[in-house]
Amino acid sequence: MASANDEMDDVKTAHAPDATARAAAVDGAKGVADIIAAGGERLARVGVDTPRHDAKLLLAEATRASLSDVDKAALLGDDVAKLVAGKSIGVDAALADYAAMLARRERREPLQYIVGHVPFRYLDIKVGPGVFIPRQETELLVDEAIGWITRNGLYCPRVVDLCAGSGAIGLAIATEVPGAQVWGVEKDVLAAQWTRRNVSEVGAAFPDITANYHLEIADATCPTTLAQLDGTVDVVVSNPPYIPLTDVPEQFEVREYDPQTALYGGSADGMMVPERIIVRAAALLRTGGVLIMEHDVTQADRTVAFARASGFAEARTESDLTGRPRYLVATKL
Repeated sequence: MASANDEMDDVKTAHAPDATARAAAVDGAKGVADIIAAGGERLARVGVDTPRHDAKLLLAEATRASLSDVDKAALLGDDVAKLVAGKSIGVDAALADYAAMLARRERREPLQYIVGHVPFRYLDIKVGPGVFIPRQETELLVDEAIGWITRNGLYCPRVVDLCAGSGAIGLAIATEVPGAQVWGVEKDVLAAQWTRRNVSEVGAAFPDITANYHLEIADATCPTTLAQLDGTVDVVVSNPPYIPLTDVPEQFEVREYDPQTALYGGSADGMMVPERIIVRAAALLRTGGVLIMEHDVTQADRTVAFARASGFAEARTESDLTGRPRYLVATKL
């Protein structure tokens, strides 16, 4: 069986144009619509799932324009000069940036790593090599947590985000729930660098974050991590590594670029880390507190059963926007 690296080498050899051809492909198509079409075709040839969208987003990034501006320029038949007018970048520099980014996407580097950020609810989260890219479905955990806090009338809730990664979940709660005290726990030092960067970036717009968000570099499953909070936390949220070791992701970008430690749950069924998160959450939470934890679509029954056996009075699984079981909601006894 060919390795993932062999697969990528084949993609590069078969589809990636040389530098001269790449420059010609961009420089020869000055019209925005033509550039997007040509870029989309190149990305489609190497198997990118959303080639035209990716080409358009990369052009927006290169020209410092919004997606709506790019769409408008393409519709009106404008060229790149229209997009960069009045900005601190010229046409040639913008096209060079676009060509470089498009070449990276042709090598199947994640789009979010190339542009350096990803939208998550109302935040722009910075991401790059070494940190898990937040997914849209994970926003549902934030919805669930905020809804629970609101229904219970909590004004200064204590929230712990276990396996914080980029910090997206905890920072979203901290910015959307006034007075919330949030602790993010991340073991991986490289990922924690991204957490710190996002705390700093978000803090520029929300000054309270510097006092309300606390980052702990530690193992989220260790009994001594945040032990001073045991029995006092209102909400624990977590998107832990949970993919079964036997279920290697098919998507190249996930398989080759997302950190392995953020993907796999440590056992054949992927449940080792989630079970340890449930145990740690049970100790952190006060009576009546809630755990909200993302899981694999195959793990709904097991997470519910394990939570009920670990000190939670109520436990259920909720579905994502596609109707698949996606996250656990469990109330502490």
